[in-house]
Amino acid sequence: MDIIIRKAKSSDLPALLKITNYAIEHTDALWINTPFTLDQRQRWMEDRRAHGFPVFVAVNENNELLGYASYGPFRAFEGYSQTIENSVYVGHQHQGKGVGRRLLAELIDHAKEAGFHVMIAGITAGNDASVALHKSFGFEQKGLLSQVGFKKGRWLDLLFMTLLLEKDTSTLKSLS
Repeated sequence: MDIIIRKAKSSDLPALLKITNYAIEHTDALWINTPFTLDQRQRWMEDRRAHGFPVFVAVNENNELLGYASYGPFRAFEGYSQTIENSVYVGHQHQGKGVGRRLLAELIDHAKEAGFHVMIAGITAGNDASVALHKSFGFEQKGLLSQVGFKKGRWLDLLFMTLLLEKDTSTLKSLS
């Protein structure tokens, strides 16, 4: 299967929404219970674009959307302006085929070119596939927050993994 990575278009939103809502309804990847509406996903994509953050999609040769990825701010304060948090979602029928790997590679390359310093992944503890994917790119486990989420009648732990994007700190942008 050929995997093509490109910037998301508005026409991708229905398929993107389907992947998101599947994750909400069938997994612990998103700690919410109410599926998103198309309007909510449209606003999310517009907000990402307005702030210069990417939304990438993976499609096959038939332009079927296989997954999507983005990154955005880790925290809203200026001291965190060089740190971003990623999100990678792959349609359940396309998992294990390299789609997530291609999407994460594109995010990392984009973040490096944009001059960010650290990328964070917040992963539900026990999501071994996501942990392995991030480790394969050099992400390191940096912390576990026990029982900070609740979904489907049980407490969830949040694992933080980080990737240092910029090894030479002498090139850091001024934060003032």
